[in-house]
Amino acid sequence: MNLILGSSSPYRKELLTKLLLDFECCSPDIDESQLLNEEPEALVKRLSIEKAREVAKKQSNALIIASDQVAVHRNKILGKPGNHTNAMQQLSGFSGQFVQFFTGLCVYNSETKHIQYHQDLTTVRFRELTAEQIDRYLRKDKPYQCAGSFRSEGLGCALFKSIESNDPNALIGLPLIKLTEFLENEGLEII
Repeated sequence: MNLILGSSSPYRKELLTKLLLDFECCSPDIDESQLLNEEPEALVKRLSIEKAREVAKKQSNALIIASDQVAVHRNKILGKPGNHTNAMQQLSGFSGQFVQFFTGLCVYNSETKHIQYHQDLTTVRFRELTAEQIDRYLRKDKPYQCAGSFRSEGLGCALFKSIESNDPNALIGLPLIKLTEFLENEGLEII
C-alpha cells in the first residue's frame, strides 16, 4: 500500500520525513473557501477530509495523509497578508495577544474508505512587540504568503512568548504524534 501526503507544503513534507517512511506527495485541488457561518473547527475538519478524498480519486490502494490549518485571533480566521503593509497591521494586532491554531489531520485508507480524524489546538502567546521589531522580522522572514503573517518554522518563533500544544509539530501543520498512532492503526509500524 502506498503512503501519500496530500499536500504541496514543503513544511509538511519535511515533518513527514522525520518518521523515516517512503511516501509520495500529491497536491489536492479543492476549493478551500470558508462556508457561510462555518466555525474554524468545522472548516479544518471539512478541508482535511476533502483533501484526502480528492487525492484518493487517483490512488485506489493508498494511505493518504491530509491536513489543514487555520489561525484565529479574536474569533476571526486570519488570512495571508500578501504584502508588508498588511503583515505589519496583522502582527501589530497580535502584540501581547493569543492566537489559536486549529490543525486538522486525516488519514484515509482509499481501499477500505476508512477515515481517521484528529484536531489539534495550539495556542501561541505573542510577546509585546514594537513596530520596529515587527518591521525587522518581516524584512528578514518575508512571511507574506503565511496566514497570520509569520512562519513558526522560521524566525517567527522569536515573536512568541509561549506555545501550548499537545504536539509541537501541529503548529507547523502536521501533528506527528497522532499521525503515528493513525498509521499504526492501519498496520504501518513506525518503530
